[in-house]
Amino acid sequence: MKIIILGAGQVGATLAENLVGEENDITVVDINAEKLRALQDKLDLQVVHGHSAHPDILKKAGAEDADMIIAVTNSDEVNIVACQVAYSIFNTPTKVARIRTNQYIKYRDQLFNKDDMPVDHFIAPETLVTDYIRRLIDYPGALQVVEFAGGKVSLVAVKAYYGGLLVGHALSTLREHMPHIDARVAAIYRRGHAIKPIGTTIIEADDEVFFVAATKHIRAVMSELQKLENSYRRIMIAGGGNVGFGLAKALEKTHSVKLIERSKERAEFLSSTLENTVVYAGDASDPELLQEENIDQVDVFLAVTNDDEANIMSAMLAKRMGAQKTMVLIKRGAYVDLLQGGEVDIAVSPQQATISALLTHVRRGDIVNVYSLRRGAAEAIEAIAHGDKNTSKVVGQAIGKIKLPPGCTIGAIVRGDEVMIAHDSTVIETDDHVILFLVDKKFITEVERLFQVSAIFI
Repeated sequence: MKIIILGAGQVGATLAENLVGEENDITVVDINAEKLRALQDKLDLQVVHGHSAHPDILKKAGAEDADMIIAVTNSDEVNIVACQVAYSIFNTPTKVARIRTNQYIKYRDQLFNKDDMPVDHFIAPETLVTDYIRRLIDYPGALQVVEFAGGKVSLVAVKAYYGGLLVGHALSTLREHMPHIDARVAAIYRRGHAIKPIGTTIIEADDEVFFVAATKHIRAVMSELQKLENSYRRIMIAGGGNVGFGLAKALEKTHSVKLIERSKERAEFLSSTLENTVVYAGDASDPELLQEENIDQVDVFLAVTNDDEANIMSAMLAKRMGAQKTMVLIKRGAYVDLLQGGEVDIAVSPQQATISALLTHVRRGDIVNVYSLRRGAAEAIEAIAHGDKNTSKVVGQAIGKIKLPPGCTIGAIVRGDEVMIAHDSTVIETDDHVILFLVDKKFITEVERLFQVSAIFI
């Protein structure tokens, strides 16, 4: 696939890194020649120096025969105009844009269509991050929660703790403990390395366990691996930007929410807009303010400002002063690995959330959801099976007989409204939504081929 990426910032560079090894022809465009040089030194791709929305620059990048343009510059307007140019002049089949401004997202149905602004798919990072954090709050104790098939199935990552019912026991005992609930362990990470889960695998304390189950059964399965945490009630948010505002709005009806915003002007706007959130104008790393607002009674402290270092410091302080759990928004990928598991319980990367959404549109075959996991090393995928026994490698086949690439597990199948946890004898039918976990994403092209229909299928 020939893909042009507009913007060589963190998202553009990470996306290029993800796609370059997957039999794609990648060209990156940016006005910053230094960023392009660094990218070219590191990866096997083409670069074009210039303005991302200019027709001649897009022509130089190969827009005339490109399959897809992904516009992820720092400017929403540049991203939108670039998609317009690609459509009007070069007739590019697929155009994806990153849109951050709430005003554009609010009117997306009127704006983003072929007759007005021809953006085929838009990615709103702030909305993605807000939804991601919201899911973590809904499932206390989870490290990651991703949903498939319209929320019917979830993949959850939890850390196994001493005292968990399953710790020290084989995976096969899960069925004995919960005879009426079906779940599948998709992967286990022990001391940073993936272990293929089989019935005899013994769960150890500190294992990171990824399991798939119907969403309604998630909490029951979690209780097998760790002592179930009480639902979060009291939330404190540091930062009143788009993410902080979105979270407060989503949580204020069901939780007790306090929000700290540094800018007095912004704090006044938030206070007048939010209905049940208590807003403070002040510094979230001020110990006196935190103490005054009873930080020791807070269930979750969320640091979501635009400043990584400020987020880290305020979260560490909040934890030291008694906050039960801390979640931090971190833009720098290197920080995520350093922090998670200490005084920062969960580090959330907006880049990874954005990359996941972008990969959904890039994957071949009918792939409707992609989630980048474990800092991009692993992937969870929702693919739709098409064709029949003659034209498809998966339709009409029992899961045990499908030749899956190394480290790939089929976790569940959604057929209409029915959720079926995958077993070797389960037969895949046409239009089934198949949920897969891929430990090593270098095998993604093999997974794509499995779900591509051969040419004789009409």
